[in-house]
Amino acid sequence: MSFLLVFLSVPTILRVAYYKNLFDEPGKRHIHKKKVPNLGGLGIFIGFLFTYTFFLNWFDFDSVPFLIPSLLVIFSIGIKDDILVTAPMMKLLGQILAAFIVVGFGDIRITDFHGFFGLQPDYFTSLGVSILLIIFIVNGFNLIDGVDGLAGISGVISTLSFSVWFFLNNDMHATIIGVIVIGSLLAFLYYNVFSKTQKIFMGDSGSMVIGFILAVLAIRFMEANASAVRDNLNIPMTSAPAVAVGILIVPVIDTIRVFFLRLSRGNSPFVADKNHIHHRLLTLGFSHIQVALILGLVNILFIAISFLLKDFGMLKLMALNLVLGFVVFYIPAIFIRRKAKKNTQFVMQPRLVGKPVYFNTCIR
Repeated sequence: MSFLLVFLSVPTILRVAYYKNLFDEPGKRHIHKKKVPNLGGLGIFIGFLFTYTFFLNWFDFDSVPFLIPSLLVIFSIGIKDDILVTAPMMKLLGQILAAFIVVGFGDIRITDFHGFFGLQPDYFTSLGVSILLIIFIVNGFNLIDGVDGLAGISGVISTLSFSVWFFLNNDMHATIIGVIVIGSLLAFLYYNVFSKTQKIFMGDSGSMVIGFILAVLAIRFMEANASAVRDNLNIPMTSAPAVAVGILIVPVIDTIRVFFLRLSRGNSPFVADKNHIHHRLLTLGFSHIQVALILGLVNILFIAISFLLKDFGMLKLMALNLVLGFVVFYIPAIFIRRKAKKNTQFVMQPRLVGKPVYFNTCIR
């Protein structure tokens, strides 16, 4: 149902976007060369909202409390940014509000640090850490939405990983949420990647909604594996936070890497640039779909490692995922430097008669 709702709604959204001239315009911050509608998140949200309320009880606060009100806040600030552009501080305040609704009122929060140096959070620490985690994942997923197919494919892979585990452990509510998200994203990917005449971008309204749902699923996943309750699970994860990092490895590593790279260069961590991993792969000559598939395969690799080493120990598996993640994400930079070194050299080509000719090429 979610697939059909998105698939059938996007053509109407496109007609409205063309009629009202609602496009993502080309510019320095953008890779695309033509203006493209960026209201794909509207279709994704419609597909999720209607399917969720049809199959699950909207007022079933015992399952995922206050999920819909939080998503309405996230979607509202996202769609406003897609149409009018929202100041970064206003977006952040909206994200904090949405996170506080689901954490503070819905009590969907981290209550167990899973043996992290023997620490356990009190209520306010749990509240703060949970809100920060949600904001981090929302923005991380928003940042990787830079090439066709990447956010959609990453969203499908991450959501599928959580959903399979929830299904195997009889959490049908979270499983259905995941399946609804996957159906919505598969329909969106058709227009985003394969359609030649009806192309559309996800926009902030889509990427932040998907990031928010994934953040909620990650917290639910970690809480289901808390030491006090995981003995009742069919497949317990003693290293659940580290496994969650493996499932969300692409937005996690890329966000951390870009954040510190900007700081090291004396720039604000909130100023957009083209230092993301997908920009690096594009510089190496890969197409949009190739970039999305490469990073999707990297994501699957880390998920496999995390599930195989689920009992390796939280700190050890977390360190392994983070270190290996930074190593893998640094590899494109090595090839870019080698390519730049070759292409920026002056090569003298002598003629038979006359002065020598110098050739100089460089890469962006």
